[in-house]
Amino acid sequence: MKFKHLTAIFLLVITASAFVSPKKALRTFVSNYENVLGTSLELKFKTTNQADADLAEQHALNEIDRLDNILSAYKNSSEFSRWMRNGKQPTKVSPELFEVLALFDSYKKTTNGALDASAALIGNVWKKATAENRLPSANELESAVTLVKQKHYLLDEKNQTVTRLDDVPLALNSFAKSYIINKAAEKAIQTTGIENVMVNIGGDMVIRGSQSENIAIANPKADAENADALTNIKVSNMAVATSGNYRRGFSVNGKWYSHIVDPRTGKPASEIISATVIAPDASEAGALATSFNVLSVSEIERTVANRTDVAYLLVTKDGKEIKNKAWDTYELPSAKTVSALNKTSYADKLWNTKYELIVNLEIANIESTDGKRVRRPFVAVWVEDAAKTPVRNLAIWYNKPRWLPDLKSWSRSNGDEFKKGAEGKLSSTSSATRGPGKYSLSWDGKDDSGNLVKAGTYTVYIEVAREHGTYQVISKEMKFTGSAQKVELTPNTELASASLDYRKIPKK
Repeated sequence: MKFKHLTAIFLLVITASAFVSPKKALRTFVSNYENVLGTSLELKFKTTNQADADLAEQHALNEIDRLDNILSAYKNSSEFSRWMRNGKQPTKVSPELFEVLALFDSYKKTTNGALDASAALIGNVWKKATAENRLPSANELESAVTLVKQKHYLLDEKNQTVTRLDDVPLALNSFAKSYIINKAAEKAIQTTGIENVMVNIGGDMVIRGSQSENIAIANPKADAENADALTNIKVSNMAVATSGNYRRGFSVNGKWYSHIVDPRTGKPASEIISATVIAPDASEAGALATSFNVLSVSEIERTVANRTDVAYLLVTKDGKEIKNKAWDTYELPSAKTVSALNKTSYADKLWNTKYELIVNLEIANIESTDGKRVRRPFVAVWVEDAAKTPVRNLAIWYNKPRWLPDLKSWSRSNGDEFKKGAEGKLSSTSSATRGPGKYSLSWDGKDDSGNLVKAGTYTVYIEVAREHGTYQVISKEMKFTGSAQKVELTPNTELASASLDYRKIPKK
């Protein structure tokens, strides 16, 4: 009888297990948007199905919109703008606005004055002078710095009110975007079925969940989107922010000045051209990355001397890299690319290595009829030789490998080879903030194997396919023989502008 009972139990277990579905594998779901908080937005979710990813995306976008309506300095209707217009009287504000203003006070002390909400006043002085093609005078800067050093508002924590003390213009740009994506990531990770979230706003990002994320750190001296990364890191449940002078600034008489100014002196940051910070909180990562462009190396060291949970990588104007010990915890070993032997004959005239091709493109700002955000289209940029053989892929932007055939022209030429391991090519980069929709790609005259091509005639293709939208292809034949030339391409529905600039490589 005991044997019969054991047999019956065994059969029941086998039968029950037949109805248990195997655990589904996690997949990566990606969405890209332009014109979000004045820059580009990338969302990544690791989950088992599209429905959960779509819901998490909506939660993140809703939170971004909610906080933008509170903190934006560019929207007249935002709570921040209304408070700025409310005069010098106690004003009850939302917990979020109170928190951000309090954080500015805190970070101002932490950074010895290198971060200040009123630094916008100095920025305005530089903008005015630049418009007149001159540098600000010493008196202009001194007057602005004097005003900046004053106390601009009082916080009443008990009553949650803020009182303005003067009329100095304020802006919350230094880390407001980081604060917003921190909250957006928290909303998204709470969505059922979501294992991991990555929210990237213009190069500053938050990673939350059970999985780690590989992040490329942009090289400030090679700013094209497809340029080799300065280094790569692997992080989980942390925030990464990069700030630098290589994408935004002021040009006066041919000389470039950083848009990041030292509130203590009024002068643009100059010694450090890029600062990347890894920290548990996105607001802190963003605030420190900005201030580290201003502070001296010794000041930076003192600022985080007692913090084992903050890592940084600095790049000086002469290209020197400076990092603290904590950075080594996250940095991945460098993978040196070894080019194959060049198969061209010594008699062939090769690409002039003093020259490069820059492909500039601006994705059109498409607005939907229902008021919802429109995702960034899929984009492919590649080069073919005179025999119509692909020689170099410069960019392939998509969200899932199964949609690659939508890039019809590129897919016919390149698709089969590229699809091998395509899932692993959905990389993310931490960099200084770019303008929305504007991208630059470079071609150094090498093929996809790393060999220099022959000098001669090639065709550059830019293909754009939008989900539920239009399909566009631009192609242009050019001679690359060491004679500089620039070609403006005809815009279309998906591209607001595009150009090809074959030029001598500028000295860094």
